[in-house]
Amino acid sequence: MCEQCNYSEMLSSAGLSPTSHRIRVMEVIGNNTYPLSAQEIYDTVQRNQPINRVTVYRILDSLVGNGLVDRISGGRASFFGIAPNNNHQPHPHFYCRQCGRMNCLNPRSISMDITSFERIFPGKIDNVEIRVDGVCKNCLRSSS
Repeated sequence: MCEQCNYSEMLSSAGLSPTSHRIRVMEVIGNNTYPLSAQEIYDTVQRNQPINRVTVYRILDSLVGNGLVDRISGGRASFFGIAPNNNHQPHPHFYCRQCGRMNCLNPRSISMDITSFERIFPGKIDNVEIRVDGVCKNCLRSSS
C-alpha cells in the first residue's frame, strides 16, 4: 500500500469528487506492487463493497483521463497503475506473454533520454510508455 498517497486529496486536486467508490478503486490500485486489470480491480472492490462493473470501468476512464492512473497496454487487456507523481517515479513494465501478468520494473533498469528525443521530435510528447515483453521466470521454471 502506498502510505504516502492521500487518495481523497489526489481526487480533489484533479477536480473529481472523492466518492467512496473512487477512493476504493484508487486504494486497490495503490495497494498493489504491480498493475492490475480492470477485472482484478472490480473483483477486489466487489469483495468489500457492492459495485457495478460498468461503474468501475467509468471510474478507471475518469482516473486515467485526469492523470491519476496510467492505462498500460498488455496483450489483449489493459492494466492500471498509479500514474507518476511525487511519490511514484515513472518506470518501465514487463509483460509476460505466457501468463499475461504485468510487472513493474525498477525505474533505473531502462533509461531513455527523453530531452534529446524532444529536441528532434516535431510535436509535443505527453507520455512515454516503456514495456518489455517476454516470458517471466515463473513461467520459464514451470515449463522446464
